[in-house]
Amino acid sequence: MNCCQNLSLSLSGIFGKQPVYLPLISQFLHGCFAMSLPCVTLTQRPVLLALLALLLCPFAVGCASTPYQYQTNLITHPDLDFEEDEPQIVRGKPRRFVDGVGWVVGIPGKILLWNRRVDNHDISPETEAAIAAYLEKNGLDQVKVRVNEYDPLGEWKRLRKNKAVGWGWRYTAGTLTALHYTLLPGRIIGGDNYNPFTNTINLYSDLPAVALHEGGHAKDFGSRKWKGTYAVAGALPVVSLWPEAIATNDAIGYLRAEEDFEDEQEAYRVLYPAYATYIAGAASPLLPYGDFLIQAGAVIPGHLVGRWKANEVKQEQIARHSQSGIQQVSAADPFLNLPETNATDQSPVQQTHYQEIQAERDAFEVFQTVGEMPDRH
Repeated sequence: MNCCQNLSLSLSGIFGKQPVYLPLISQFLHGCFAMSLPCVTLTQRPVLLALLALLLCPFAVGCASTPYQYQTNLITHPDLDFEEDEPQIVRGKPRRFVDGVGWVVGIPGKILLWNRRVDNHDISPETEAAIAAYLEKNGLDQVKVRVNEYDPLGEWKRLRKNKAVGWGWRYTAGTLTALHYTLLPGRIIGGDNYNPFTNTINLYSDLPAVALHEGGHAKDFGSRKWKGTYAVAGALPVVSLWPEAIATNDAIGYLRAEEDFEDEQEAYRVLYPAYATYIAGAASPLLPYGDFLIQAGAVIPGHLVGRWKANEVKQEQIARHSQSGIQQVSAADPFLNLPETNATDQSPVQQTHYQEIQAERDAFEVFQTVGEMPDRH
């Protein structure tokens, strides 16, 4: 039995009852990794298989946590409070040429996540409103949001002021993030992100789910005492999967709590394959010359399972609407489910009761036209 067959059996055990997509996923993994596994040493194969199993574990159990926990334990520093006339959310000025270049540079991301709004550098008011509501409801009033904006000076200032992160981390790892932002502007290269050293969310995609995912990072870091240590540790290979899973879980859980089922479906379709890319990034160093195969093998199952979960949300919503419709109809007509009775076949007492019910039914039909309902006795 080869490694891919072992993986298929392991995934069946993880899922319990085998979902419809599992055979497809197992077959795809077998095809994608058949050529690359021979170049992996025997000591590397168990690690690779563990990473692939880790890819599907969150998908199998689902992401949304119930009940959703809004932020209550923020650890902040007053120096990062906004000034009186400083907006929390700022939007960059439209630059047709720059944004056009950014759209082209973002084509790989659009293909990978199969969504044309990824790194489109044209964020709608709806996406901006979604992250604004999220920040307000979670008490994240010190988080800066830059909507397709390039402001290196502002970021360097926030790095200096963010004393919630120790100065040692701010002027080492934090400096590197500020240099990256300055020299490789997201306004061109894209890549929605949260910078814990400046407590800033940078958005370049018109996807509420992605914005909420970055908000989930801000919420996660907001509750950490040793923010700099957590940020550096979370940037390490494999370890980075943990904060990404937390942010994805929080975004989907928030949408479920807000009963925003349409965006919840989109979150599954986008965030699941996005999480798969993080798995691919963790596994790629294990396979020399196999980076493309790993990405393809990870993202496709992410898309399949994400759409499976989105369809579950859709079916749940349809069932809920159907049940609500039945309840509304029943409440509107209390006589709807009463059986038809032939009064001539009943006893005198039953005939009297039948006549009372029939009179109430006739009165209901009359009063229903004027919006009033007679009291039953």
